[in-house]
Amino acid sequence: MAENRRIRKVVRSRATIEGAGVHLRRAIGFGDPQLCDPFLLLDDFRSDRPEHYLKGFPWHPHRGIETITYVLRGDVEHGDSLGNSGTISAGDVQWMTAGSGIIHQEMPKGDPQGAMYGFQLWANLPAANKMMDPRYRGFVASQIPEAVQEDGTRIKVIAGAVDGVTGPVRDVVTAPEYLDVTVPAGVTFTRPTPRGHTVLAYVTGGKAVFCQQSDPYSYEAEGGNYFDMERNALLGDGHLVLFADGDSVAIHAGDEPVRFLLISGKPIKEPVAWYGPIVMNTQEELRLAYQELQNGTFVKVRGSGG
Repeated sequence: MAENRRIRKVVRSRATIEGAGVHLRRAIGFGDPQLCDPFLLLDDFRSDRPEHYLKGFPWHPHRGIETITYVLRGDVEHGDSLGNSGTISAGDVQWMTAGSGIIHQEMPKGDPQGAMYGFQLWANLPAANKMMDPRYRGFVASQIPEAVQEDGTRIKVIAGAVDGVTGPVRDVVTAPEYLDVTVPAGVTFTRPTPRGHTVLAYVTGGKAVFCQQSDPYSYEAEGGNYFDMERNALLGDGHLVLFADGDSVAIHAGDEPVRFLLISGKPIKEPVAWYGPIVMNTQEELRLAYQELQNGTFVKVRGSGG
């Protein structure tokens, strides 16, 4: 018998500073790295203040993960040791597999109004794939299809498939689904989910009731304080909902449309050794990665421009 997922935990994203001084809000990345396995980090870098993002993320390394950058407004200039370079603009997605090692930079530029809106998700790689050749896939807004349902719900499909509409990001180890969903006021959105997969939603606008469950759930507020959240509460912008296991999720929009990222993936269930931009399985592997950074052998594959 099909079972609707319930809320396991709700987290309010927290303000932090990364890179060379970028102000952002982090929804995943504090505490136990196994909590949202295979996802390690979700950063929300929406800002209308150029001084909060222009210093950007200068050249830095990654190994053992994939980074997924999704831009809603503004431009992000990027370059990497494979020789890739270009601009991620409004509606575009960059899916980068760091694998054995890549060095890259991401420099937000904003739009003419000074707005820079976007998100970056880190997906872990299994031990068997951590040292795979790095690769880069960029998709412009016109390549990201949208499914429109009869009730007016609109779903941009980045990875996965909805109503026969398949996203451009494919052949990823953790079988992710990445959807940008907008639900009209008063409408309930339901979505089947693979049992055993981690499923989470991050609200980016409006408010909604998640799961309509009868029991309270754990809520982590700003600063990491915990308390029981009342059942059927409306959750708004900046809230991350982590679902318990089940066959589907249900999200009911309040008296205005709600927009959220709905993300799922197959858990890896392996040890995590993580320091900065490098994620391995053991401390020894982590030490080796940083030794290679120091002696210049970190990058195993270079492109014509790297």
